[in-house]
Formats: sequence, structure tokens, C-alpha cells
Amino acid sequence: MTPSTRAWLQIHFCVILWGFTAIIGKAITLPALPLVWFRMVVVTAILLLIPAFWRGLVRMPLRLAATYAGIGVLVTAHWVTFYGSIKLANASVAATTMALTPVFVAFVEPFLVKRRFDMRELIFGVSVIPGVALVVGGTPTGMRVGIAVGIVSALFAAIFSILNKQFSDKASALAVTGLEMAAGVVILGFFVPFVRPSLHDSILLLALAIACTLVPFALSLVALRHLSAFSSVLAVNMEPVYAIVLAIVFLGEQHEMTLAFYAGVAIILTVVFGHGRVGRVVVSG
Repeated sequence: MTPSTRAWLQIHFCVILWGFTAIIGKAITLPALPLVWFRMVVVTAILLLIPAFWRGLVRMPLRLAATYAGIGVLVTAHWVTFYGSIKLANASVAATTMALTPVFVAFVEPFLVKRRFDMRELIFGVSVIPGVALVVGGTPTGMRVGIAVGIVSALFAAIFSILNKQFSDKASALAVTGLEMAAGVVILGFFVPFVRPSLHDSILLLALAIACTLVPFALSLVALRHLSAFSSVLAVNMEPVYAIVLAIVFLGEQHEMTLAFYAGVAIILTVVFGHGRVGRVVVSG
């Protein structure tokens, strides 16, 4: 198995786990800010107990550590707006707005990494837009604010994905994950009011932190070493599909959506597979 094939399998496994984040986030009764803060606290606490995290941290230059902490602030902003979108709309809508991430990557990455625009990436990125438009049209009017917040979340996701890709091979995945999570804990600590989660929320927060955060976040950083940021976020566009199926099974959200919503999801899925096929042709050639 080639490194790129292994990376694709790893990133898709991460996407399956991430598909549960919207479902669990909807089931947790906490508001977005404390939800994200507790999520990051649990992940940070676990990493502090792992020797590999400390070994990676000791070897990391101070300037690089500060860079990862800054990326962690962007990750925090993404998660707060993502869960804000869930609370303002629903799990399916919030997950689907993440499909705009590759559009933002296509336009933002050339400025951040100082490279030329790739017309192929722009075409695939823009081709997602009709699907997202159908998704918006297929949701109740009361969810439009949640959609707007989700779009902002997609922008944050694009920026930190680009930066994580740029710096992913400069330190161990566990050390990077720990620094980025710890940065979120510190930043949100100034804004989160004191709340005590219920037993129900505590169990879900543990599942969210370990199975849907620590494992896929660290694994995705490893996969990014062999994938472009654009390819990885297009793979992440599968997350809405998993999230929507799970939302139908566990939350019954299909009653809130119209046919246009699911037509939009179908377009997004077509773009994901289309880009993957083109990408393989380019690599093999």
C-alpha cells in the first residue's frame, strides 16, 4: 500500500468518526461555548498523560509551538461556530455547510502558501456551490442564521486545514494536537461561564473527546503529510453524508428537510467522488 493510499484510508476513517460529532453535539444539552471547552479539556487532559506528547513537546522549537497554538485558536473558532450552527439549525445543516470548506481552501490557500491558483481545484470547489444552494433552499427559514454561522465555521476550517498541512511534518501528531487543544482551553476559559454538565452530557462529552476528537484529529495530521489540504477537505465533504444518515437514524431530522436538501447533498457527493477520480488519474500519470 502506497503512503498516499494509506493516507486516503486514514482520512476517510477520520471522516466517519467526525460524522458522529454533529449527532453527539446535538444530543448534548450544553451551549456551544462550554461544549467546545469541555471537549478540549478532556482531550488535553488525556494527552498530558501520554509520554509521547511530552517527548514531542520537548523537541519542538518555541516559535513552532507558538504557531501551533495560534492554529489551535482557529480550530477553537471553527468548533464554536460549528456547534453554534447545530444549536441554531440542526446537525444535518451544520455538517452540510462544511462542504463550503474546499471552496474557501481553493481561494485562500494560494494567498497563505504563496502559490498559483490551481484551476482544477477552483472548478471542483465552485461546483459544490449549487449543492449548498439547494441545501439552503431545502431548509426552514428559521434555520438560516444557523446556516450563516456554519459557513463562517467552514472558513475557519479551511484556514486551519491549510496551516496544519503546511506544518504537519514538523512535529509529532500528538504534540501538535495537544498544543492546539490546550490553546483552545486557555482562550475559551476567559469566556465560558461556570457550568456543571449532567451525567448524560458527561458521558457524551467523553465519547466526543476521545472517539470523535483525539483519535481522528491526530490521525488526520498524519494523513495530511501525504495529501493536499484541498484533497483532504474534499474527503471531509463525506462528513455531511454520514452525519445526515446518522441524524435520520438517531434524531429523525428527515422530517425537517425537503427534497431539495437531499438533492444538494447528492451534488456534493458527486463532486467528492469526481475529484477523487481526477486526483488518482493525475497521480498515476
